Amino acid sequence: MVRLRSLVVAGLIPLAGVSLLVWLVLTPAPALEAGPLVVDIPAHEGLLGIADRLADAGVVRSRAAFLALSAARGSVRRLKAGEYEVPRDASTIDVVELLESGRVRQHTVLHPEGATISELARVFESSRLAPADEVMRVANDPAILKSLGVEGPSLEGYLFPDTYQFVRGMSVEEMLGRMVQRTRNRLNAERLAKAKTLGLDAHKLLTLASIIEREAVDPDERRLISAVFWNRLNLDMPLQADPTVQYAVAKERRTLTRADLLTDHPYNTYVRRGLPPGPIASPGLPAIEAALDPAPVKYLYFVARDDRRHTFSTTVGEHNQAVSRYRLSRR
Repeated sequence: MVRLRSLVVAGLIPLAGVSLLVWLVLTPAPALEAGPLVVDIPAHEGLLGIADRLADAGVVRSRAAFLALSAARGSVRRLKAGEYEVPRDASTIDVVELLESGRVRQHTVLHPEGATISELARVFESSRLAPADEVMRVANDPAILKSLGVEGPSLEGYLFPDTYQFVRGMSVEEMLGRMVQRTRNRLNAERLAKAKTLGLDAHKLLTLASIIEREAVDPDERRLISAVFWNRLNLDMPLQADPTVQYAVAKERRTLTRADLLTDHPYNTYVRRGLPPGPIASPGLPAIEAALDPAPVKYLYFVARDDRRHTFSTTVGEHNQAVSRYRLSRR
């Protein structure tokens, strides 16, 4: 009888161990009851290291249960590195399946029309996708520019304004390359052919479109502003576009001084004729279309009427009157 009792107890012990293991595997960790958690699995991390990171992040109840489950499933070599968002109430089985799938966390990056590389670099850094200085270094690297077929001094203007999904761990080259490729896709054969008839290659088209993008606030004025710049280019007049000076003196979207306008810089279109060496921002498709299709008007000047609209003029006398009215309204 005693021997029978011992055998029963001996049989119950492993059964209890198995039951505990099943409970640990199927029951979500307490920290996940409050909501999803983010955990980062570095590349080349071993199974024990992954177990430690998951336990430290509070996404599994037991290191041992995670290790046992991974071994039982044969997942040891199938767990993928990356940043994961573990959903609320996920069990250890759910966590293992997530790491097997490689469904890493996506980071949404919005690069709006008229934004510059330096503004994008700050977005990348705030999203912890890449340091801002690394973004700037890559965007100005001659070897990378050559590999991407960019003729300008940087990737400025070649990063198409759009919403992107990036994952942590992607290189800066990969992320910026994807944005350049989107620009290439938008500059289709039809648009490039139209640009050629106007005497523009892709680089000059993006340069002109970027200036239009930064000058136009009201979408209805894009083609009018384009016409002003085309008329000035055809007459060999300086473009005198404030955004190019802001770019030259690193005063993004800030008020310029008289000294700024006199700065001798390749991007200062007050002192240099023609287009600047490259784009000053990322132009959207409507600005590119406006550069290819200026309005059929003879305007040579424009000045702000309010925060969105401009007054356009053909003669310098009309323009000076418009400037006076604007200054008076500001007072």
